[in-house]
Amino acid sequence: MTRFKLVLEYEGAGFVGWQRQATGVGVQQAVEEAVRAFSGETPTVIAAGRTDSGVHALGQVAHVDLEKDIAAGTVRDALNHFLRPRGVAVLTAGAVGQDFHARFSASERGYLYRILNRRAPPALERGRVWWVPTPLDASAMQDGARHLIGKHDFTSFRASECQADSPVKTLDHLAVHRDGEEIRITARALSFLHNQMRIIAGTLQVVGQGKFTPDDVARALAARDRSAAGPTAPPEGLYLTHVAYPAA
Repeated sequence: MTRFKLVLEYEGAGFVGWQRQATGVGVQQAVEEAVRAFSGETPTVIAAGRTDSGVHALGQVAHVDLEKDIAAGTVRDALNHFLRPRGVAVLTAGAVGQDFHARFSASERGYLYRILNRRAPPALERGRVWWVPTPLDASAMQDGARHLIGKHDFTSFRASECQADSPVKTLDHLAVHRDGEEIRITARALSFLHNQMRIIAGTLQVVGQGKFTPDDVARALAARDRSAAGPTAPPEGLYLTHVAYPAA
């Protein structure tokens, strides 16, 4: 048996998220069906993180165990043959040891949230950005973001249905910068709470509008109450950019 590490890119639209669901198609299901189609095997594909419905990935990582002796390049190309119509691509596939686990071996996850900040709605980027037509102050958003860096109780920044045992997380990096008409929010941490990144983006957008001050972000964090923070930003602006692992 060989364990393969897969790096995946996918568009979240049309999927109910990563995880296989009773209704709708998850990315996991699409990849597992592609594995079965080319190998005849029915293994479970395990991912580094369960992205929500509509959330995209530039560098999702998963692993799968195959009984047959198949070259890594063949695994990549065969999966892409079956996944091409579904908006999923396997960027790389490589054999790894049995001690590698896509989820539990990860040392860092990175996210990007994209806001298109202009009067005109998106055409080419429709479904891939959050369109906010009112002016946003990216500098104020950055000032607000600084309050969230470090180890905190993020109760105010997680979904009510979040199943994590603890709301305490360490945010290693959070930054906001403007690139022309686009505002980009980047974050890195070992792990994130359910909807944490989308609530952060929604809260910083309120700061950018001037409805919150940057210090209001600190007050929302200290409140440990979901109602104290801003709205949950829509999923289409969010991307899982990368998953890092300790050097061998």
